Amino acid sequence: MSEKQGVYVGARLRRLRRNLGLTQSEMAGDLEISASYVALMERNHRPVTAEVLLRLARSYKIDMAELAGDGGADHSARLQSVMKDPIFADIDLSTTEISEVANGFPGFSEALLRLYTAYREEQIALAERLPGQGAQRPEAVDPVAATRRFLAARRNSFPMLDTVAEKLAATVQDKGGIPPYLLERHGLRIRRLPSSIMSDSLRRHDLHRKQILLDESLDMASQQFQLAQQLAYLEFGKEIADAVEEGHFQSETSARLARRALASYAAAALLMPYTAFAKAVETRRYDLAALSRQFVTSFEQTAHRLTTLQKPGQERVPFFFIRLDAAGNVSKRLDGAHFPFSASGGGCPLWNVHQVFRMPGEILTQWLEFPDGQRFFSIARTVSAGGGAHGVTRVDRAVALVCDAQHADRLVYTRPDSDRTPTLVGIACRLCQRATCTSRAEPPIGRQILIDDYRRTAAPFGFADT
Repeated sequence: MSEKQGVYVGARLRRLRRNLGLTQSEMAGDLEISASYVALMERNHRPVTAEVLLRLARSYKIDMAELAGDGGADHSARLQSVMKDPIFADIDLSTTEISEVANGFPGFSEALLRLYTAYREEQIALAERLPGQGAQRPEAVDPVAATRRFLAARRNSFPMLDTVAEKLAATVQDKGGIPPYLLERHGLRIRRLPSSIMSDSLRRHDLHRKQILLDESLDMASQQFQLAQQLAYLEFGKEIADAVEEGHFQSETSARLARRALASYAAAALLMPYTAFAKAVETRRYDLAALSRQFVTSFEQTAHRLTTLQKPGQERVPFFFIRLDAAGNVSKRLDGAHFPFSASGGGCPLWNVHQVFRMPGEILTQWLEFPDGQRFFSIARTVSAGGGAHGVTRVDRAVALVCDAQHADRLVYTRPDSDRTPTLVGIACRLCQRATCTSRAEPPIGRQILIDDYRRTAAPFGFADT
């Protein structure tokens, strides 16, 4: 084979040799080539031919495709995504330069990506500090916040889980679905039982009888999701553990919450494989109802999956997702769109996510504008959990998907001739400086209240400098 048909994998070859504890001379002896040729290949002065790849695979029992594949493509795509951060706005790096770094120095690329992720986590932690706090709340006190920072710093995107889930999804489909696959691969049968017998459990893995027990009151979409999540625990233990380890959690509770979140992520990736789902969202213009029918998933599951479509090189519209109850308590929050949400609670009452309870099941849309001029587009609707049988409690919540206004025209929910007058909102009353807002619940931090008994305005509070 000619040199032109070879591949340049110098950095990976050097790392393989060092991991094996070999010198260039020792590797040359194993491959029956000269030590100087090994040195040239490691410096990318010579390609690794197909014959040498075969010798590497035989000698060291490695996957030839893994060594010869375009391993730098992932690093390159991830680096290009990172370089879009405003902190790098004044650095002019071409796509070619980034690719050269990713391919020539994979170790350095990985180090830079880890450093950037750590930086994002600290930025999110700073943003979530309550006013006047000198330090963030300890992780042991608020493990939920720690897990949310972990997900937000990665934009709720875990490409490795997407990749392995997509491969498994194809195998599961060939076997006729998840239940037949669980039976053939793991010897597990599915059994549905009444809620009274399940004792408040939605799913239980009965190791002794080799069964997966499901609450029969669950609808079909929820049953499928529970089975997919159980399959994720069985098949993706290593990938999930590796991702959790990157979080460097200080408490076991935080690590377990992250593990459960990643298992749910993998379950969604099994039911809505990345490539097929990413294609469908463009074809259907992000129509959640249509996507739910196509993939046989619930509205909430589909909305949740939309926040994960940030795989480097295959990005779709970035979304912020939130789920809350009628009292405004947030039970889930995923930020892939840098939405200015108040982590300390007390969201803006003018946001339509607080209004959907008056119109259950209907989708409400809204243009939002914050005091700093940022504009977003919001899609909100109620969702229900439970209530699948008489006497079973049903829980109603509201979910919202929000994207930057610049992406809104890609969604089926907007029309060129529609009214785009935005609702003037704030992050939260304590952080909002809109002095004339009639929906204000409390004054903003740092503003002096003016008490005027001779004049009563529509706004709850008057301020000395207005």
